[in-house]
Amino acid sequence: MMVQPPPREDAPGRIPVGLSSASVWPQPARAAFEMAADLGFDGVEVMVWADAVSQDVAALHRLSEQHGVPILAVHAPCLLITQRVWSPDPEERLRRSVVVASELGASTVVVHPPFRWQRRYADGFGELVAELEETSGIAVAVENMFPLRPPSTLNRLRGGKSNGLSAFTPSPDPTEVGFSNYTLDLSHAAAAHVDAIDLLKRMRGGLAHVHLADGTGASRDEHLVPGQGNQPCAEVCEALAADGYQGAVVLEVNTRKARTAQQRAALLSEALLFARQHLQPLQSA
Repeated sequence: MMVQPPPREDAPGRIPVGLSSASVWPQPARAAFEMAADLGFDGVEVMVWADAVSQDVAALHRLSEQHGVPILAVHAPCLLITQRVWSPDPEERLRRSVVVASELGASTVVVHPPFRWQRRYADGFGELVAELEETSGIAVAVENMFPLRPPSTLNRLRGGKSNGLSAFTPSPDPTEVGFSNYTLDLSHAAAAHVDAIDLLKRMRGGLAHVHLADGTGASRDEHLVPGQGNQPCAEVCEALAADGYQGAVVLEVNTRKARTAQQRAALLSEALLFARQHLQPLQSA
């Protein structure tokens, strides 16, 4: 039987928990709004990709209003499979994402570091992010990624950073460059063999957004339901609550093996319950 998460409450200081539309893939964005409303999520992060609705501001507005679910963030189309969405120019895609976020009332745009082959985009990426934030008031939160290959066992044992072959420049870790706003993704940290607590500390001054998911340290991006891997998901949530974190926590979990809507709902309900339980602020004595 599916365990029902605590009801959505608008308590002051409570960290909102959102649902990424990527969590219902291969279902379309519409299904994310329906499920977010049914399960009591505080909002939705829209992953912009091939689904036409995810690219359509008017359609997203209608879904948000119909289901009473706000749009918390827009994930820019920066995956390998979305290189032609809106424009083949990555700068134009990011600019468009910020405009769309503003039109939808979202406070955050999630973006990946540039790919190595996007040289012109990479050269001006930092300046572009700063310009967009200054002119829009939207947080352009650069997300930690992971190498294409896992680091060596020796490097992991030494506690070093990943030395795998990275598709990102200059690094899959945006804190090595420095930005005003970051997205922390725990599944990516697992795939990169990066200590998520250390990464949280490095991002703390600019942490604007969190993708909550688990991982086992496999070389692929697993996006497991929190509690099903070995990442410090509970500790990160508790640290966010203790620090008075002002952003959103968005569940970006893999449910593609779910055979029915009921199975997908059960997985997302479990993930939401985990998040709500560990994001509870500590009660003063």
